[in-house]
Amino acid sequence: MDTQAIRAQMQTLVRGHVPSNVRTFKFNIFDGQPKVSTLGFHIDPKPFEGKVIARTDEAIVVKTRRAEFAVLDRGLVTEVPDEGAKVHVEPYARRRFDGLRADTPEEETAFTGDGKPYTVQRFVLGSAPAKLPIPQPRCPELQELIQQLEKLPAPDGFRRITHLLVDAGARDFTWVDPLPGDIIATPPSIGFTVTTAKFQGRVTVLYERRPDLYEVELHRDGELVERIGEVFFDALGETLERLIDDGNWRRIRVQCLSGRKSVQH
Repeated sequence: MDTQAIRAQMQTLVRGHVPSNVRTFKFNIFDGQPKVSTLGFHIDPKPFEGKVIARTDEAIVVKTRRAEFAVLDRGLVTEVPDEGAKVHVEPYARRRFDGLRADTPEEETAFTGDGKPYTVQRFVLGSAPAKLPIPQPRCPELQELIQQLEKLPAPDGFRRITHLLVDAGARDFTWVDPLPGDIIATPPSIGFTVTTAKFQGRVTVLYERRPDLYEVELHRDGELVERIGEVFFDALGETLERLIDDGNWRRIRVQCLSGRKSVQH
């Protein structure tokens, strides 16, 4: 979508949909690019509802408030509704392995001085963690692999590697947590199943002690179909993206609440 062209057209596209006593209007563009707050943090847009007031070959314009609009990249939406339809729109948001948004405050139980429990919600500005569903390991190399998957960025720069795994439908996690003396015979590893347009099957990330590098294996129906060796830690995101990330996470989910859709991708 040509965002500069859309910006130039907006005055014309919203004409007749802004109250006569309002001199200015606002609009947000959703084109698959990450949103950044005024403080410079990546943020995840909230779902919203509105009425479709215009369509072009590239964009769908939704009125969300009295003088506020959303512009959706037509090539990314899951449904293309007719003008006049009321829609529910859900732009991409990073998620955790439990399905909740990654910016959901973390809850923990604390205790008062007399021992009564209470719940504390913790939220770090700009933080959207997706922690692996794996207990604290004893093996330092497995601990390091977990930390790298949770902290290192995916190639898009917006997600972490674990967000990439969530978007690939990673589930059924297994892990090998060896004692120090067994690290070569039974290498530390993390395995999981994914289902994407690129690959459906089992993925395993193994630590190779001698070269101090990683190896990524793909299995389907119990058979090895691809092995990528000598993967440096800072290439884990790029390697996993190439193997399992189909890009569908960028789609903007649109649901017609009234009216009808004319195209479905």
